[in-house]
Amino acid sequence: MVLVETRALVKKFGAFTAVDGISFSVGRGEVVGFLGPNGAGKSTTMKIVAGFLEPTSGESFVAGHDSQEDPIAARQRLGYLPEGAPAYPDMTVGAFLEFVAAMRGLSRPQARERLAELVERIDLAEVWNRRMEALSKGFKRRVGIAQALVHDPDVLILDEPTDGLDPNQKHEMRELIRTLAPAKAIVVSTHILEEVEAICTRAIIIARGRMLADCTPAELLQRAPARDPAAASLVRTTPLEDAFRHITLEQAGS
Repeated sequence: MVLVETRALVKKFGAFTAVDGISFSVGRGEVVGFLGPNGAGKSTTMKIVAGFLEPTSGESFVAGHDSQEDPIAARQRLGYLPEGAPAYPDMTVGAFLEFVAAMRGLSRPQARERLAELVERIDLAEVWNRRMEALSKGFKRRVGIAQALVHDPDVLILDEPTDGLDPNQKHEMRELIRTLAPAKAIVVSTHILEEVEAICTRAIIIARGRMLADCTPAELLQRAPARDPAAASLVRTTPLEDAFRHITLEQAGS
């Protein structure tokens, strides 16, 4: 079942085209890595799907609901972690998540049950009574994940979900995404290419607002250029990094 769909999305800011004809779909059970260099249009595309930006042209749908024409219904089925995980700095973690649960329409008993589950699953007990402004970047990210999951949505859009996490926390976050994946459609924007191999069933690569690849991680690896043994380099790269550079630098410039 398709839960996320974009059709020829275009977004222009004056004369600059940030998103240039992006079309893709994501079904239940898929984890799609949304990749690209800085300024490629990843966050802009996700903000359009989430209903926070209007496209210049094109359409986007969440669980069959048009993100622009029926935004409330679309957002009811969506959990969104934006870049930077914005939150109210003077609220405690508990107060913030209780506020989010109320805004999502959960009753108090439902909110207590759901938040108790998320606190254990995302390991937030030690910061429950701490103010948001006092949290480390990693804990802010974890609270951001929790708010996206409060209402148990069908679709998750996560912008750099492991940003600021230490290696152990990254492992835990990836495990969480894996356990959520069978029941949801998940789009993960990331600069960490190892996450594509670790958790993604597909990889979409964009550059300069245009989509350059939509394939499995294994197919992406096959697009890595052959290495020249004579061309020694002090910088060690993985085949996935080679494929990413080849696609975003050479193909985007063609």
